Amino acid sequence: MRAISQDVHGDPGVLREVTLERPEPGPGEVLIRVRAAGVNPTDWKHRAGRGFLGDPPYVLGWDVSGVVEEIGVGVTLHKPGDEVFGMLPYPFGVGAHAEFVTGPARAFVPKPSNVDHVQAGAIPLAALTAWQALNDTAGLQSGQRVLIHAAAGGVGHLAVQIAKAKGAYVIGTATKAKHDFLRELGADELVDYTEVDFTEVVSDVDVALDTIAADYRSRSLQVLRKGGILVTILPYDREELVAEAEELGVRAETMLVEDDQAGMRAVRELVEAGKLRAEIAATYPLSEAAKAHESGEAGRTKGKLVLTVD
Repeated sequence: MRAISQDVHGDPGVLREVTLERPEPGPGEVLIRVRAAGVNPTDWKHRAGRGFLGDPPYVLGWDVSGVVEEIGVGVTLHKPGDEVFGMLPYPFGVGAHAEFVTGPARAFVPKPSNVDHVQAGAIPLAALTAWQALNDTAGLQSGQRVLIHAAAGGVGHLAVQIAKAKGAYVIGTATKAKHDFLRELGADELVDYTEVDFTEVVSDVDVALDTIAADYRSRSLQVLRKGGILVTILPYDREELVAEAEELGVRAETMLVEDDQAGMRAVRELVEAGKLRAEIAATYPLSEAAKAHESGEAGRTKGKLVLTVD
């Protein structure tokens, strides 16, 4: 099979197309013929050596939308020919940027019939991140106020839709050029962080979702109401962050996304109901994975980048 691999860490130029043996599904696994696979910030961070995988060679990619080719011993949820989508176990189940990939059967659910593989391939990792942050970790309730940073980004724009689906009042930070897009997704209030410090215009927030880190975490704690919670998807310096939150009478949690059957079912229901969609910034054939990395690292992407596999 064709796959995108690397032998060393570095810039996008280290990515190359290779031919590898097609994997075989083990017990409890499925072999999926990949039709589309999202490219996420964690992909280019790992490519550059800022991740969990250690030294290459390896094939990156966690988002998968495709067709079940074979099933391993004990699998009952899926059959060959089924269209499925999901996220490979993060971080060590990596390998979606290839023609075929194996993964746990329960990491996947049926692909929604109302979207194509490109749309489905863009959703899993970012949507699960948003769902697990807002629903599982923060326990977001209808009527609460939620602040979402980088609201037009891969995780951010899906988080806006998930929060609205749960009945929240959504405040997002983004450049003014992206405000109309975010209003279409349901954002109630928007702050252009290039013109104003969000701490000066935002307050009484129940939940804040940080996708940026740097000083956004400490500043976000300042706009939470007592008992509010900050969830950051960049899990660094947890003890320091938790201590700072406690001093202010709020909470803070750091999280990594996990493969999640229940979460994927919830995401699928939202997609089928027309309440969740990925904005596709661009698609690239598998052979042009390096170009996708270059585009993503430029930091100006609105929505998601997707690799397509013939």
